[in-house]
Amino acid sequence: MNKDFDDDFALFREQVKVDRRIRSETHQPERRRSNTFMREAQHFDKRQRAAAKQQHAEFFFSDTFRAHLPEGAVRYCAEGESTHVLKQLRRGDYPPEIMLDLHGMTQAMAKREIAALLHTCQREQLACCSIMSGHGKGILKENLPHWLIQHPAVRAFHQAPKEYGGAAALLVLIQLRGL
Repeated sequence: MNKDFDDDFALFREQVKVDRRIRSETHQPERRRSNTFMREAQHFDKRQRAAAKQQHAEFFFSDTFRAHLPEGAVRYCAEGESTHVLKQLRRGDYPPEIMLDLHGMTQAMAKREIAALLHTCQREQLACCSIMSGHGKGILKENLPHWLIQHPAVRAFHQAPKEYGGAAALLVLIQLRGL
C-alpha cells in the first residue's frame, strides 16, 4: 500500500512541477508582532511600581511608635514649623480639600488609605486634608496621630473644628513637593 502511495505522490509532483517560483506582485507588509505581551509587561511594571510606592509609604507607620502628645485636643506641629499653624487649623482657616473616612476599616486598611491620601495630597498639591476616624471603639482614633507623626509629609495636624468633624476628625497640613 505504501508503494502505491509513493507512486501516486511522485506522479502528482511531476504533474504540478513549476519551473519558477511564483512571487506575489504586491508588497506584503512585515508581519506585526503582538503588543499584548509588551502591554502586559508595562502594566505589570506599573503595578509593581505602585506596590513599591505603597509599601514605601506604609513604612512610615509603625504600630509600636508612641509619641508624646499634649493633653486636651489632639494636635501636633512638626519640628521647624510655626506653632501658629496649629491655631489656624483649630480655627478652620485651612479648609480641607480632600476627606478620608476610616469608618469600618481595619488598622492595616486604614494605614494603606492614609498613605494613599498623603501621597495623593502631595501629587495633587493639596495643602490640607481631613481624616475622620469616628468615635467607635477608639482604636483608629488613638493610633491615627501616632501614624501621622511618623510621616515626613505631615507638617501639622489638629482636632478638626465642629464643621469639619470635631473630635472625630483631624485636619492635616501637608508638606507640598517643590515648595
